[in-house]
Amino acid sequence: MKKILVSLAAAGLVLAGAATAIAQEQEPAKEAGHSEANPTHFPINEPKEMSWSFTGPFGTYDKAQLQRGLKVYKEVCSACHSMNLVAFRTLSDLGYSEAQVKAFAAEYTINDGPNDDGDMFDRPGKPSDYFPAPFANEQAAAASNGGAAPPDMSLLAKARGVERGFPQFVFDIFTQYSAGGPDYIHSLLTGYNQTPPEGMKIPEGTHYNPYFANGVSLKMPPPLSDGQVTYDDGSPETVDQYAQDVSAFLMWAAEPHMETRKKTGFRVVIFLLLFAGLMYVTKRRVWADVPH
Repeated sequence: MKKILVSLAAAGLVLAGAATAIAQEQEPAKEAGHSEANPTHFPINEPKEMSWSFTGPFGTYDKAQLQRGLKVYKEVCSACHSMNLVAFRTLSDLGYSEAQVKAFAAEYTINDGPNDDGDMFDRPGKPSDYFPAPFANEQAAAASNGGAAPPDMSLLAKARGVERGFPQFVFDIFTQYSAGGPDYIHSLLTGYNQTPPEGMKIPEGTHYNPYFANGVSLKMPPPLSDGQVTYDDGSPETVDQYAQDVSAFLMWAAEPHMETRKKTGFRVVIFLLLFAGLMYVTKRRVWADVPH
C-alpha cells in the first residue's frame, strides 16, 4: 500500500511539472499573440447581423434594392472586380424588361472572335454575354492593384462569411440563417476609417479594417463615399445604404434561384405532411379488422 501511495505521489509531481512547463511555454505566446494588439484570429470584430428581405424560409429579394445594388456595382465595383458567371440576360429577374436588358448589355464592349479572317474583334454586348472582366487576366489585375488580384464577385456572397460559434449556429439551423456573406460584405465596406488597437502594426500601402477576415489589413482602399452614386428612387446616398444594396445584389448574383428553391421546398414539405397523413389513415383502415 505504501509503495502504491509513493508511486501515485511521484506521478502527481511529474504531471504537475509537465503542466507548469507547458504553461510557461504558452505564456509568452499568449503575451505575443493573443493580446488585443496582436490578435491571432480574424476578423477582430464580428460582422453586424443585418435585416435582409431574403432571409428566413419565406424571404424574397427586394428588386428595387437589387437594381440599386447593380448600379453601385457598375459604377464602383466593376472597375476592379469581375462577375464572370453572371449573364446580362439574368438581369430580367431584377425587374428589367427585355429592351432594358439589351440596352444595358450594349453599353459594354465584348471582345469576340475569331472572324473569317482569323482576327479577334470588339462588338457591343448582347443579353447572352457575361459581365466582362476589367482586366485581361489575373496577372494584369494583380499588377494594377498592388500585387493582389481583386476576387471575382459572382459567388462572393456565398464564399465569404464568418462562422458563427456555439450556440448561435444551432439557432441558425432553425431560423434558416444564410446571410453570413452579405453581413460580412456590408460590415467590411462600412468598417474603414477606424483606429487600430494600440501596438498593432499596419503594413504600408494597406488599410486597417477590423471586419477583414484574412489579416490585420487589406489592399483595397475604402471604395465607397457618401454621394458617390446617384439613386433615381430617392434612397439615401450614403455609404451604409450603398453597402446594403450592393451586398444584397451580390447575394442575388450568387444565388439567383433562391426564391424558387424556397417555394419548391415549402411545397415539398406540405406534400410530405399530407402524404404522411394519408398513409397513416390508410394503415389504420387496412389493419383495423386484423387482430394484433
